[in-house]
Amino acid sequence: MYLLALPKLAKMLLLLLFLLAFFLSPINSSDLAGDREALLALRAAVGGRTFFWNVNSSTPCNWQGVLCENNRVSALRLPASSLSGTIPPNTVSNLTLLRTLSLRFNHLSGPLPSDISQLSQLRNLYLQGNRFSGSLPDFLFSVHSLVRLNLAQNNFSGEIPSGFNNLTRLRTLYLENNGFTGVLPDIELSSLQQFNISFNSLNGSVPKGLVGMPDNAFLGNSLCGKPLENACEVNGETPPATAGNDGNITGVDSLGKSKQNKLSGGAIAGIVIGSIVGFILLLLLLFIFCRKRSGNKTRSVDVTAIKNQEARIGEKPLVEPENGSTSNEFSVAAAAAAALTANGNAKGEIGGVASEETKKLAFFGNLSQVFNLEELLRASAEVLGKGTFGTTYKAVLEVGTVVAVKRLRDVSISDRQFREKIEGVGTMDHQNLVPLRAYHYSREEKLLVYDYMPMGSLSALLHGNKGGGRTPLNWELRSRIALGAALGVEYLHSQGPNVTHGNIKSSNILLTQSYEPRVSDFGLNQLVGVPPSPTRVAGYRAPEVTDPRQVSQKADVYSFGVLLLELLTGKAPSHALLNEEGVDLPRWVQSVVREEWTSEVFDLQLLRHQNVEEEMVQLLQLAIDCTAQHPDTRPSIKEVAIQIEDLRRSSSHGDHEQPDVVSEPY
Repeated sequence: MYLLALPKLAKMLLLLLFLLAFFLSPINSSDLAGDREALLALRAAVGGRTFFWNVNSSTPCNWQGVLCENNRVSALRLPASSLSGTIPPNTVSNLTLLRTLSLRFNHLSGPLPSDISQLSQLRNLYLQGNRFSGSLPDFLFSVHSLVRLNLAQNNFSGEIPSGFNNLTRLRTLYLENNGFTGVLPDIELSSLQQFNISFNSLNGSVPKGLVGMPDNAFLGNSLCGKPLENACEVNGETPPATAGNDGNITGVDSLGKSKQNKLSGGAIAGIVIGSIVGFILLLLLLFIFCRKRSGNKTRSVDVTAIKNQEARIGEKPLVEPENGSTSNEFSVAAAAAAALTANGNAKGEIGGVASEETKKLAFFGNLSQVFNLEELLRASAEVLGKGTFGTTYKAVLEVGTVVAVKRLRDVSISDRQFREKIEGVGTMDHQNLVPLRAYHYSREEKLLVYDYMPMGSLSALLHGNKGGGRTPLNWELRSRIALGAALGVEYLHSQGPNVTHGNIKSSNILLTQSYEPRVSDFGLNQLVGVPPSPTRVAGYRAPEVTDPRQVSQKADVYSFGVLLLELLTGKAPSHALLNEEGVDLPRWVQSVVREEWTSEVFDLQLLRHQNVEEEMVQLLQLAIDCTAQHPDTRPSIKEVAIQIEDLRRSSSHGDHEQPDVVSEPY
């Protein structure tokens, strides 16, 4: 009897061994190799821009747009990558530990892939700005881990399902700019913080679960009731509503606004015209008063006061005089005399040397000589900053022209070499460089004349005025400054393999009236000797640089990476500010990222714009790549500019992408 049972027992053991081998097989198990195959399958299925993926690599964790945690793919971000076609099954769904999927602003079409419900860990799904169509499938509501869902700007249609109530963790739901119709269901989610269904074809009343949302979340529909101003009619019919260009609901008769309460058009026009005329007269009077006062000023100056002012300013970020500075005014000649007195070489004024050569001001290119050296020296001056290569002044000439004048110190080359090198600097012509307009060379003085940048430096913008009147440094402004500065440095590097800036830092990124960045102080490291205080710029200097006059292009990239970190963190690098303690930005950022990728690294002002935090993270990674210890592993400045431009393009659509809970990596 036992002998008869043995074959059955053997069969059962074989079956158990087969099942065990099946479930433990590497083909069926979910591991990094399986993630790699899923990514390659997705790459083969969707057309568009070629991914910069090294398919020969055994790990996808260093591929562009791929983020790994615990040796598994946790995030896939391919925004604005010109992807097209449909997403086939058994691609993204095989990334079983995927938490963030971002394919926004591409050209993907068709319905949502049905096996997306298999992503049990998925928290962030960003598909806005594509061409997905059809109704929202029920399987979407089985992904209970979803926290952020953005399906805006697609071609979805049909009714909005009530199944969103199954997504109890949902904080963000964006469905605007689609073709949804019917009645808006009552979505009651206690965790929902951000919601938008504007510009669809919905009608009826706003359900009670959504009355706490802002009114602009419902624009462009035929909806009524709170939070909208048009109340629903008692008989249940919805009054017509349209969205005007300014985003406000118009054409609703039930608003109850009386036209009789408005001022007539003629009265409004009279008030506006009168206000403008009065304002112009006031400005004219102020201008005449200031000109008269300026004309009566004496050109005499206390040399000791000038020297004290220069010493007091140092390299601290300055607030421009227009923004409330009370710096003393003096002439450029007196400023030079003060410096010469300090060295025991004063002759009373720069023009004290009899040589005709010392009285000339050389202009570059086809520029006409709109002023001469004597007029420049008589100009009223204000100290703007004291940098690595000398002191810079704002000079206001009697004809009203405003320029920036840099007085070089420690020039260590001959007259002929100086003129050859400065002529090369003067030929540099790019919209993101501060143009050098003229120069003066004599034994006593070396002056450089630049266009005046009215908004000061990036250093002043980041670390200067902390009051309520400071310019808000949002992502748009910071990324624009980063891109413009990168393009300026890229132009310099394109002039030859040995052409560098040599002194990239935030105080050398100047800003126009419209906050367009201009790179300054380029080409000057070959003119002067070693700075007396080299530690002043140590926070930006690449580790391989020992002589500030010998800086490679990859060393420029390192300095630019520190500049990007400064933009993102709001922190000043070590020794960047005189008498103020900075931080070793690259080391500090890497320590934070090494522990956990959190938003703690970003400036608090940037965190108010969390809709672009993915771009912030990508720019942070780019900055880390730029500050790599070995020069060969750093990207070129051209590659840096391309990546920043791609980041700005992907965020220019005003998307609402947000990270998951800040205490977790993303």
